[in-house]
Amino acid sequence: MSKKVLMQGNAACVHGAIKAGMRFFAGYPITPSTEIAEMSSLLLPKVGGHFIQMEDELASSAAIIGASSVGIKSMTATSGPGFSLKQENIGYACMTEIPCVFVNVQRSGPSTGLPTSPSQADVMQARWGTHGDHPVIAISPSSVTEVYNLTIRAFNLSEKYKTPVILLMDEIVGHLREGVELDDNVEIIERNKGTKINKNGYEVSQGELIPKNHLQGNVKYNITGLSHGFDGFPTNNNKVAKELHERLMKKITENVSDIVQYQEYKLEDADTAILCYGGTARSVMSAIDLLRNDGYKVGMFRAITVWPSAEKEIKALGDKVKRILVVEHNYGQYVLEVERIVKNNNCKVDFLGKIDGTVITPDEIVNKVKEVK
Repeated sequence: MSKKVLMQGNAACVHGAIKAGMRFFAGYPITPSTEIAEMSSLLLPKVGGHFIQMEDELASSAAIIGASSVGIKSMTATSGPGFSLKQENIGYACMTEIPCVFVNVQRSGPSTGLPTSPSQADVMQARWGTHGDHPVIAISPSSVTEVYNLTIRAFNLSEKYKTPVILLMDEIVGHLREGVELDDNVEIIERNKGTKINKNGYEVSQGELIPKNHLQGNVKYNITGLSHGFDGFPTNNNKVAKELHERLMKKITENVSDIVQYQEYKLEDADTAILCYGGTARSVMSAIDLLRNDGYKVGMFRAITVWPSAEKEIKALGDKVKRILVVEHNYGQYVLEVERIVKNNNCKVDFLGKIDGTVITPDEIVNKVKEVK
């Protein structure tokens, strides 16, 4: 059963999170994500959950990790400067395999930049922001309905793969209001709850990548950000450390087909593909319709899962089309990933970006396509 309502993107994020089972939110107000904190403070008490405003973004990320470590689904939300502060704890959650959701409603920067303006300049930070080799799942919605659905998916992926998941929104979508249908009939992956003391909380069976007995609410186990064995205690054993670090990476890299989502639009006969993600897709689709009216064979490939990238599909796209135009609200970030993937293809990669705090318009995309033709 679904219901249709007029809703803001940030509000849809909260509704999706609560539907997914979020019962704890810790955060610090920062434009353009503040409505997520405000609405969480209003709605969580109604479902038996808790909201807390911490002293800063670093503390709020630590708080949700603590809550999740005892079995409570947890989320925090921020924007660029706060996302920078959360990076150390994102790395900690990756190493300790603690499920939680980090929402970043991107704004124009660097530093405090243009707080109310659209941007997609945290894409590479989402992948490489914390130190060390670490697993990353980051997903990017382009509509208010998708914010709701992908917030639920973020929690499900986090629970399934026992890792933090980044919901990489942007100001365009976060502050957008549109009619949405909130589907109540959605799959929710719940946290297993155990009752036994398990000293080997990180133990994995032969050939498996994800601990089954980890983070079950009232099961006792040790947690450390240091390299650790199955018992969760620190180790300097190089073999054990190598196996741990490789397993953390492989639980994502070997499940790409399950994690990655993307959207194709009018690519069937296209010789030019426009590759985008997030709110930029709205201008891209309008531009494609205009270009099609002028006889241009143009289509869209939208990365819904930004990390891990849809490498196989983007490579196949590079085999099919003559040109890929990457459109993103930054100075050129995801275009580097596209160039890496299609570097051996006979395919030209072009770029259209903007960093002045205004939205890339359909006309600008149309002109760029006609220019590179």
